[in-house]
Amino acid sequence: MSTFVLVHGSWHGAWCWYKIVPALQAAGHNVVALDLPGLGNDKTPVAEVTLDSWLACVCAALDEAAEPVVLVGHSRGGLVISGAAERRPDKIAKLVYLAAFLMPSGQTMLEAAGTDPDSLAATHLDPHPEEGYILVKDEGVVPAFYADCTAQDIALARLCLQPEPLVPLGTPLQTSPENFGRVPRAYIECTGDRAISIAAQRRMHGALSCDPVLTMHTDHSPFFSAPEELTQHLLSLV
Repeated sequence: MSTFVLVHGSWHGAWCWYKIVPALQAAGHNVVALDLPGLGNDKTPVAEVTLDSWLACVCAALDEAAEPVVLVGHSRGGLVISGAAERRPDKIAKLVYLAAFLMPSGQTMLEAAGTDPDSLAATHLDPHPEEGYILVKDEGVVPAFYADCTAQDIALARLCLQPEPLVPLGTPLQTSPENFGRVPRAYIECTGDRAISIAAQRRMHGALSCDPVLTMHTDHSPFFSAPEELTQHLLSLV
């Protein structure tokens, strides 16, 4: 039995894992799906959210686990799990990047997103710097995130998506070979992704090697569009 800690991406919350949590539990594993500060059911005011508060949230979950966990980050969640690995390398059995940003030390999330000219999410951003958050324009939501998803899951997502805090996105990630660098990494790439293009995903996991690299022929949200396949991939990593 292993423990999975699931970290959502931008604008999402723990709700996006609703098909994955019971499937992993049915296979005999413990599962913790987090709401990062300011997102999901967490009511931290967006102006108070920092990258440090996100990392503290994940580290608290790691500290509560009785054993090293499988730490899964989707999309922007890759930034968060990398930062948590720097702080708690001994609490993580494996990092799993699911169509996620895998960034070098010193880079910000906004810089990383700006290197992907094929991203539909990047071309539909709607920043509100005075309020401290960023949105995705409505016409970009489905093609960027949910192209292969059912109408029911798209409706759920539209109800649950929230403003993404800006401060963490402009804060440089700080990692080191001594901490983050010694935690085993796996990557699950999604070839039909229009939020983080497959070219960008492959550049990232090529620059910071992952073993294994698993491939899904899905959109950016396989937790909705291919939950059985995603569950099997996650189970294969423990």
